[in-house]
Amino acid sequence: MAQPELLADTATGQARAAALLRAGALVALPTETVYGLAADATNDAAVAAIYAAKGRPGFNPLIVHVPDRAAAETLAAFSDMARALADAFWPGPLTLVLPLRPGHGLSARVTAGLPSVAIRVPAHPAMQAVLRALGRPLAAPSANPSGKITATAAAHVLAGLGDRIAAVLDAGPCAVGVESTILAPEPGGTRLLRDGGLPREGIEPLTGPLIADTTPGARIEAPGQLASHYAPDTRLQLGGPPEPGDIVIGFGHVTCHVNLSPRGDLTEAAAQLFAALHQADALAQAQGATAIRVAMIPDTGLGRAINDRLRRAAAPRA
Repeated sequence: MAQPELLADTATGQARAAALLRAGALVALPTETVYGLAADATNDAAVAAIYAAKGRPGFNPLIVHVPDRAAAETLAAFSDMARALADAFWPGPLTLVLPLRPGHGLSARVTAGLPSVAIRVPAHPAMQAVLRALGRPLAAPSANPSGKITATAAAHVLAGLGDRIAAVLDAGPCAVGVESTILAPEPGGTRLLRDGGLPREGIEPLTGPLIADTTPGARIEAPGQLASHYAPDTRLQLGGPPEPGDIVIGFGHVTCHVNLSPRGDLTEAAAQLFAALHQADALAQAQGATAIRVAMIPDTGLGRAINDRLRRAAAPRA
């Protein structure tokens, strides 16, 4: 395949992205969280191409993106709690795992054979424009090789996926910077399947205490639950004093090579997280460093999502 088209975030670029998706091609699209590798979620061959391009295991389901709750309700069965969550937080960085409706029309590869679907309404205007122009749901995991650092800029997509995709719609860096929070609202309570761009503190006034279920022991129910994920090529170490030669990612007023937020702001740190990992990995390789060391991040609010990504990035690799 030739090098991907680099599309501007204009009406023309958005229309070209929709035309490519309609033809069954893969297009990387910006969302408020991260860049997604999008394909028509009703096209089995196109969805299979996502797995092939990313090297993603087939048991790991994909998130379906739709323009609004009405479109979501044609694909999934909503409980009262699911509707309340959707009305409170959509469009935005929240994914709901819900039972599939009969006749949903999605490729079985999207759900990895599960009876449920992970679905969300993205807030990014470019993604919204493409969804509405296409008129079909989009499957869109993060636009990077499986298990590697997530893409939050078009340059990350091009570096990771290269000629495996048809196009990238470049709308600049993503504002949130970490993937969506994933919830499964159920009669016995709402399970938290992945910490993300919507902090628990904003959710629990509506749901009550969330039931954390972010790394299941058996079958994967949602993206982001694999123990090893988001990993740079260089070994990642969490906390502790730096050793000679380490590339240091800091937080707050510290001496380091890359700083997530010099003022210690978790929102800024989340937005910078994956870009910082890309930058530190490049520095490590240029300098021959054997480790990247990351400062401790407060485990509250968006800090939980940051720490979740860092723990998985530092986990032993299969």
